[in-house]
Amino acid sequence: MSRPGPGADPRTDSQAPRAGDPGPGARAGTGERDPRTRPGEDARDPGARPRAEELWAELRAGVRSGARAVQSGARADVRYAEFARERLAALPPPADAEAFALAYNLLQLAYLLVTDLETRIHRPRGWTLPGFRLMFKLWLLGPAQPARLAEISAMSRSAVTNAVNTLERDGLVERRRVPEDGRAVEVVLTVAGEAAVREAFAEQTRREQEWFAPLEAAEREHLTGLLTRILAARPPGTP
Repeated sequence: MSRPGPGADPRTDSQAPRAGDPGPGARAGTGERDPRTRPGEDARDPGARPRAEELWAELRAGVRSGARAVQSGARADVRYAEFARERLAALPPPADAEAFALAYNLLQLAYLLVTDLETRIHRPRGWTLPGFRLMFKLWLLGPAQPARLAEISAMSRSAVTNAVNTLERDGLVERRRVPEDGRAVEVVLTVAGEAAVREAFAEQTRREQEWFAPLEAAEREHLTGLLTRILAARPPGTP
């Protein structure tokens, strides 16, 4: 038996791949990735699983050491978002890496910001962030009916009622009959409620400034404009 020449496939004819044969993770006869194949096993991206394992190793190391950041000084959630965006970019539709990255970062920021404001400012005062938002609106707008508060807060009427009940119990707001319509009720800040709003607002403003400090004034204005456009054009069926 003659030896294979340089560059030849040392496997037998039955072992060597033929033209048109599907590669690893592909659907026979099509060359398409088998949907049962996990993304990390896709032959077109053989480095995906090692990168995922590397990311997990970094995150575990950060947890064990108590570190607040991992590779390149990036936080764990930011590193994950970068990895997920990269993986989604390699997948066929309906995967949309850009939509994912925008939604993920908005949701993550909103979650972290709400949690921070709740635990640092509002929970210690005995109310929630939604409760503060209602009092803040009453401070700016004056007395308002619960239905109007629900409309401008994107809250259900029952959620507004529950929040008002709690605030009223604590002496921060009170319900009054509308003079022009004896059947209607409006919510009003009490003197104690106004003082509480002013104090919490000052503290929340300082914390918000810390959160947005990485952006220049023009960048904050631009970001606010973009977010306002999204809110104004939100899909039908949303609050």
